[in-house]
Amino acid sequence: MLFSGKLFHCGCVAILLITFLSCGSAHDSDEYYVLVSANLQVPYWQTAGAGFSKAAEASKIRVSFVGPQTYDPKAERDALDQAVQKKATGILLAVTDPALLKDSIDKAVAAGVPVITIDSDAPASKRLFFIGTNNYQAGFTGGQRLAQELKGKGNVVIFTMPSQANMQERQRGYKDALDRSPNIKITRVVDIQGDPRITFDTTTQIIGKEKDKVDAFVCLEAQSGKEVAGLLDRYNVKGKVVMAMDTDPETLDWIQKGGIAATIAQKPYTMAYVGMQMLDTLYHHKPSSLDGDWSKDIYAPVPSFVDTGSGLIDKTNLDSFLQAGKSLTSAPR
Repeated sequence: MLFSGKLFHCGCVAILLITFLSCGSAHDSDEYYVLVSANLQVPYWQTAGAGFSKAAEASKIRVSFVGPQTYDPKAERDALDQAVQKKATGILLAVTDPALLKDSIDKAVAAGVPVITIDSDAPASKRLFFIGTNNYQAGFTGGQRLAQELKGKGNVVIFTMPSQANMQERQRGYKDALDRSPNIKITRVVDIQGDPRITFDTTTQIIGKEKDKVDAFVCLEAQSGKEVAGLLDRYNVKGKVVMAMDTDPETLDWIQKGGIAATIAQKPYTMAYVGMQMLDTLYHHKPSSLDGDWSKDIYAPVPSFVDTGSGLIDKTNLDSFLQAGKSLTSAPR
């Protein structure tokens, strides 16, 4: 199988069974669910939005997908606050800045609006639980492949956004995998701050001044991989390894061309699809409180973490991945 991962805890399976068996036709006209994110124009989040809408489609539940068109944590916070003001039944939140969003998450839960995080978590908040990738494992998988590509020796630059917990975990996974190859060194970690222009400028600088000192570029978010690959191609720089994240169409094109060695694919469609189902279930089967510390409760009505899986895509399985995507988008809706 292309993707792997421990899918759900037993409690999560029970919730899904309840959803399928007892919630299919019992929906209120005032139910209203919201997916809040940032960078809405990015294909990754468009895929998540499709999963969110698809999960609500059969039951004709009202949904909205809101947030800024760029990476803007403050604007995302405003969109979250507005969703609460509009009396959303439940909110699915893709966390950009966990510290900035914490108070708004806590206020939403205090107002009786369940908040589930996807893709990146805010564990210090009162969000109910997290749905997404085991990001440490995703990074470790990428690190293992990078070590193979470098044949155990080389200098590595990492592009990331260290304020996000998911990227912290990915970087930790890469580091632990590369620690097994002592001649591979992470020489620089660049905070791109959600702006691909920083990737562009930094890579241009590296190509111009340090061409022989950097052997690999690791991109822990969706936008940097294609920027790096494009610049290396433009300046005809050969022999560099690029590891990407996610399945932006341009990233996949560069894999086909050989400019990117591999990317780690997540499942944003699944994250949002399952998140929508769980929000609906929480509305129809309300827990006694949204404020409990369920992570320590062995009888909790929800899981602490739902791992939707991830997988490595390279030239060997790119065609099968693309075909699977076409089958999904062409299926009757």
